[in-house]
Amino acid sequence: MSSNGSAAKARLNAVSRTLVEGSDRAAARAMFKAIGLNDDDLNKPIIGIANTWTEIGPCNFHLRRLADKVREGIKAAGGTPLEFNTVSISDGITMGTEGMKASLISREVIADSIELIARANYFDGLIALSSCDKTIPGAIMGLIRLDIPSMMLYGGSIAPGHYNGKDITVQEVFEAIGAYAKGKISLEELQAIEGVACPGPGACGGQFTANTMAMAVEIMGMSPMRSAGVPAMDAEKDDVAYRCGAMVLDLIAKDIRPSKIISRKALENAIRSVAATGGSTNGVLHTLAFAREADIPFTIDDIESISRHTPLIADMKPGGKYVATDMTRAGGIPLLGKRLLDGGMLHGDCLTVTGKTLAEEVSSATEAPGQQVIRTLENPVKATGGLVILKGNLAPDGGVVKLFGYERLYHQGPARIFNSEEAAFHAVQESRIVEGDVVVIRYEGPVGGPGMREMLGVTAALSGAGLGNSVALITDGRFSGATRGLMVGHVTPEAAAGGTIGLLEEGDTITIDIEARSLRVEVSDEELTRRRAAWQPPTPRYSRGVMWKYARLVQPASEGAVTLK
Repeated sequence: MSSNGSAAKARLNAVSRTLVEGSDRAAARAMFKAIGLNDDDLNKPIIGIANTWTEIGPCNFHLRRLADKVREGIKAAGGTPLEFNTVSISDGITMGTEGMKASLISREVIADSIELIARANYFDGLIALSSCDKTIPGAIMGLIRLDIPSMMLYGGSIAPGHYNGKDITVQEVFEAIGAYAKGKISLEELQAIEGVACPGPGACGGQFTANTMAMAVEIMGMSPMRSAGVPAMDAEKDDVAYRCGAMVLDLIAKDIRPSKIISRKALENAIRSVAATGGSTNGVLHTLAFAREADIPFTIDDIESISRHTPLIADMKPGGKYVATDMTRAGGIPLLGKRLLDGGMLHGDCLTVTGKTLAEEVSSATEAPGQQVIRTLENPVKATGGLVILKGNLAPDGGVVKLFGYERLYHQGPARIFNSEEAAFHAVQESRIVEGDVVVIRYEGPVGGPGMREMLGVTAALSGAGLGNSVALITDGRFSGATRGLMVGHVTPEAAAGGTIGLLEEGDTITIDIEARSLRVEVSDEELTRRRAAWQPPTPRYSRGVMWKYARLVQPASEGAVTLK
């Protein structure tokens, strides 16, 4: 090898030399040789593969297959891959149970585990494979902390199920549960829907949290353009994985790190894409978390301003008609990006992991003839974005609602108070919720839960019971990306922290005014002061273990629900 070639190689493997070079590192080399590596392997750049594979649920079930292709790409480009695993929680499986409290907490554990393994093993570069809801933000948070040449590969969407001639997703199963409880469908129909909704591996198929965050990360620049939209079981996904593996070596050669990609402008681009597609309210939580990890000033009020000035142009489930695979066939994330860029709504000069700018990446977007999934800016689904931030005496630091365009813009009604998700769910099933009510679910926030459970079981049950258009819901917990209707989450301060939501009493009049961006309880300040003086914090639900540690360290939802640095 020429001296220039040797110098180039040294630059690519400079970090890992600490671990494997020199006579004093013989024991480490011996351990690596025990797993089949040789001196040539150890002289190459060492690339970590952070895999979030699990066989518990479909979202990440196929990631071992993709990891093998990533491995092949790394080897072909001259690197030595070392794969490791992290935790992963299936939101869809744990939904409606105590186990769902582990979901958001797992985001922190995923970030922590990626950071720990990479710091311990001196990787020269890193690629994270993710698919379900919390593995995506957890992976990006870990990469931000490490700030080594790295990227994320999304595992891809599940194929839609088919029932009665229509595409369906797991959303329809949750809503069918509510319909069955109200006697609107038979047990046989519920079982038929259950049997076809999830036909194979991949993340939930609408513009729910996984697809929302995969799109946001691609627009933000941390995944290669045209990688996220390829479905999980499409043959092209293997090719994408191979190319991503090889690309990590390019990132090292060009010294492209998260700190060069994730900027204030990149975060604005990401949240713009969420607003334009009616994406999950979890996009608010996770984008704020990215900002906190990267020490970038970016607030919930910034998100409100961006969404207010962004038309909703993608007709996607849960509010719209189409699923993720439809969006990909229509032109996918590149077409969405080009629409927004041409309208002056994206920062096109932001760098991406390919080494190209966002503007360069979307410039070659193609549109399928006659597609109706991604509309033009002149013909939006609605004139403003899907994310709305409400404030008022009930949510001084904010609450988040996702609107598709058909929801009511004003609702006033009596508070129906529930101190847990289960209590509210049973009330819906037992027909104790009526038109006009405002269902209040509290003590489910980051601290109070702990873990800020999603409420898809309750929200879908309301829709399935025919109350989705006449009942509102507010909570200090979260919603699944599959939630639809006038549902306000992330109410901050949360009940367990002494927030106003914890002072509400049965029958209090709650006013939700979307145009005024207001969430209020019609109770005087003097009365709220009296109630606050009498309020006592509840006994923590956990006194040891990971749940207890999280509750002690977690920050408010308005700050991304990150743990203390």
